[in-house]
Amino acid sequence: MGAGEGGGEMAAAAVSLDGVRDKNVMQLKKLNTALFPVRYNDKYYADALASGDFTRLAYFSDICVGSIACRLEKKEGGAICVYIMTLGVLAPYRGLGVGTKLLNHVLDLSHKQNIWEIYLHVQTNNDDAIAFYKRFGFEITDTIRNYYMNISPPDCYVLSKVIPQPHSKK
Repeated sequence: MGAGEGGGEMAAAAVSLDGVRDKNVMQLKKLNTALFPVRYNDKYYADALASGDFTRLAYFSDICVGSIACRLEKKEGGAICVYIMTLGVLAPYRGLGVGTKLLNHVLDLSHKQNIWEIYLHVQTNNDDAIAFYKRFGFEITDTIRNYYMNISPPDCYVLSKVIPQPHSKK
């Protein structure tokens, strides 16, 4: 039923990831327009480009079908955390492992760079997204009322995940 089950393994082999650069940032803009009910400003795209390898486009058989866009944030004490601004896959390509590949890319990269916290906002009625992130160990850590301006419901959950680091002692 979920990504990676049944034919998902075979389909996942057809998924490739590519970085977002000035020359292909329009692909990200087009995907966001198709996927999300809000319009993103120039700062979003500047943050996505600045995050380097943490922002990726996903291709299924050479067709751009999804993306993950992150922002790297400095916390008090100097630690870096990853904020997932957006992760989306076009509806006909959901369930094929595209979102899983995008999220695993960011989780693996965070682990390699000793980044131990990742978080994101999800609209409170987006049950599919909440279930997706929970499968990867994300937990609802907060609710923010009236987070979204022009969509209903306006509330969001904050979902967070702490990544175990190899050098941490238990």
